[in-house]
Amino acid sequence: MPHLLVDISPHGYGHVSQTSAVVNELVQLMPELRITVRTTAPREFLQTRFQCEFAHLPVAFDFGMKMANAVDVEVEESAAAYREFHADWQQKVEREAQVMHALKPDLLLANIPYLSLAAAHRAGIRSVGLCCLNWADIYRHYCPGDADKLPIHRQMIEAYNSAEYFLKVQPAMEMSDLNNTREIAPIARIGRALRCHIAANSSQTEGEKLVLVAMGGMAFQLPMQHWPYLPGIRWLVPEAWNIQRTDVTTIESLKLPFTDVLASCDAVITKPGYGTFAEAACNEVPVLYLSRHDWPEEPYLVNWLKQNTACLEVERSVLQSGEIGELLATLMQIPKPARPVASGALEAARYLQTLLA
Repeated sequence: MPHLLVDISPHGYGHVSQTSAVVNELVQLMPELRITVRTTAPREFLQTRFQCEFAHLPVAFDFGMKMANAVDVEVEESAAAYREFHADWQQKVEREAQVMHALKPDLLLANIPYLSLAAAHRAGIRSVGLCCLNWADIYRHYCPGDADKLPIHRQMIEAYNSAEYFLKVQPAMEMSDLNNTREIAPIARIGRALRCHIAANSSQTEGEKLVLVAMGGMAFQLPMQHWPYLPGIRWLVPEAWNIQRTDVTTIESLKLPFTDVLASCDAVITKPGYGTFAEAACNEVPVLYLSRHDWPEEPYLVNWLKQNTACLEVERSVLQSGEIGELLATLMQIPKPARPVASGALEAARYLQTLLA
């Protein structure tokens, strides 16, 4: 029984969404596959994405960037954390290589903890990287001074280049420092539009538009309790926000997979992030997005989104006030282009199948 080890960054939920889609396809190709997933993402969330049995080890091998919330990067804190993380780099790689050797995987799939890739190389285990970005590029963008004078960036790049392949999920950053990249199509789930189910399990009235508010896997609550009421709009929001309004339905109360909720909506409000952008475009859902002007991946995501679904940017001050009625009305009138083909998960699974075979 071949054993696939899957290491996933806990920096938001997009990494889990990409990786689980690939593993789900791979299990269809190799039903006998044994899977171990290592991430600190909650098991409850993992079970909504992985459609197969897996062992879960709640450990993390990267932190991405330190975040004040889902949008704002803590640059100085991140730079200090990377200095500490790399202070004993070789010992850290050796220690994780020994742990990985004991797990006896036939292949590592990493999205995108580079420590895991470096440890796999040290342990003589084949590996594949998978993502639309890498932490080396993100780190250099925010910490250019450290990247130029310390060995941190070089160690990151060496780790990423030690993989058999780095599968660049489109839309992706350029990754010019990597010499093992292979481009694959977008990865996204196609949901079911279940508007009748939502109407039957909420207070939705006839003719109401459904607008999903999904700011990603990190805390970033909008002050919706104080937003003005917009006639004809029903908001679908996380239960944890505890918004007490007659025009609000919690996502969890619908008891549907997230992608089905998304596919049932007339629009989604979100931040630039791979998971929601890709799934919105591939399910033909218009997007109102809050810009993260300093996030280096954003231009690639936004340019792709503009080509593949109706979308508009919303300023942070506007989201704070809730005066978005005209913007939403304009968004819903924009013609939708043809939906992109989300074949990246199957393409990635075939790369993995070849290596495992």
